[in-house]
Amino acid sequence: MDEKWSFVRKKQERCDPQKQADHTAGDCWDHVAMDAEHRLVLGVISGKRSATRILTLLQQVKTQMGGRTPRLVSSDEFGSYETVLKQVWPRRTVGRRDPRCKRRERRCNVPTEPDPALNYATVCKQRKEGRVVSVTTKVVFGTERSVAAALRDSKASRTINTSFLERHNGTDRHRNARKARRTYRFSKQWLVHEAVGRFTYYTYNFCWCVQTLAQRIIQQRGTRTNRKNRTKWERRTPAMAAGLTDHVWSLDQWLSYPIAGLSS
Repeated sequence: MDEKWSFVRKKQERCDPQKQADHTAGDCWDHVAMDAEHRLVLGVISGKRSATRILTLLQQVKTQMGGRTPRLVSSDEFGSYETVLKQVWPRRTVGRRDPRCKRRERRCNVPTEPDPALNYATVCKQRKEGRVVSVTTKVVFGTERSVAAALRDSKASRTINTSFLERHNGTDRHRNARKARRTYRFSKQWLVHEAVGRFTYYTYNFCWCVQTLAQRIIQQRGTRTNRKNRTKWERRTPAMAAGLTDHVWSLDQWLSYPIAGLSS
């Protein structure tokens, strides 16, 4: 998980908190969750950087995963992740009865603990004069042994990192000019900025072929006595790698796809 910065209409330091119009201007962060193995964007919530939006994002991800607990989650050191992860994937202890409650069935609230199956680690980057000089990692949930076991089974990486999502941030800035750095091509309206952002994120899943996801296919040619193997590389999108579709979607197919609940 990671957050990507952009702005709408004007920079945050020029916004006046007393003005209602400036409440939808200034910093606009993309809170993104990504499946590193398939390079699949699981969800994105745009808005001011906050724990509320991270909670909405992870609840959406949990629904997509069918309630399953992810084995390993990594992010930067934004403190809200630790709190929200315990809320979304908790292990609740048995509550004691509250003597102040008149009804016996009522129980007091007990603090939540993370699911034992959940491993969470953070990546801390030390910067000097705008450049990264050192990178350290920290295990927040789980143990060093359980995190190492999850990394051994991972098909994406053997180290704790957020590199795959950071690389995707560069791709998204390239595909969405509104989020390019040091440019005049910024959004002027909040809702338009959010709509274009969602469009680029989800067309990336179905319409954008990722080079590192290409699959090697060996084709046999010739007769039975003289067969020759021919290697072919099939280009795949993140949705194809995750098994959500079997072909690369065109933009026409994506834009014309019917949406449930909407009449033509």
